[in-house]
Amino acid sequence: MKKKVLVFAAAILFLLSGCSLLNDAKDTLSYVNDATDYLNKATAFANDAPSVAQQAVSDQQATAELKKMLQEMKQEINTFNKLQAPEIAADLHQQLVDQNNKLTAGIDLYLKNIQNGLLDPSTLENTEIFQSVQEISNILDQIKQLGQ
Repeated sequence: MKKKVLVFAAAILFLLSGCSLLNDAKDTLSYVNDATDYLNKATAFANDAPSVAQQAVSDQQATAELKKMLQEMKQEINTFNKLQAPEIAADLHQQLVDQNNKLTAGIDLYLKNIQNGLLDPSTLENTEIFQSVQEISNILDQIKQLGQ
């Protein structure tokens, strides 16, 4: 009888450890998917913002659209930064948070320029916004490899 209980207990422990591994894999895959979605949004922002900024110099509606784009990207950054990364991706997530902080600073600077009437599309291209998006893309490529 004791042998059956020991075998049963060992089987349960084995299954529980297996469940933990499955949960870790699921969490990692979920994080990779969230990170990929974020990269797609950041890339779209980096592609669309310069042309909208060019239009915003002479068009109030484009200025409002640019301001909205900047604020939405800032919200996306905040949401992504709050994600709980799996242990395997913790270092990469911290690198992303660091780049996101630079991106947020660039967005804040540009929003301040819009508010002060200093709208200059070249400023947008020369800020850390686009450099940060490129760095984010590089880090997310490493995260995608975790999901494979």
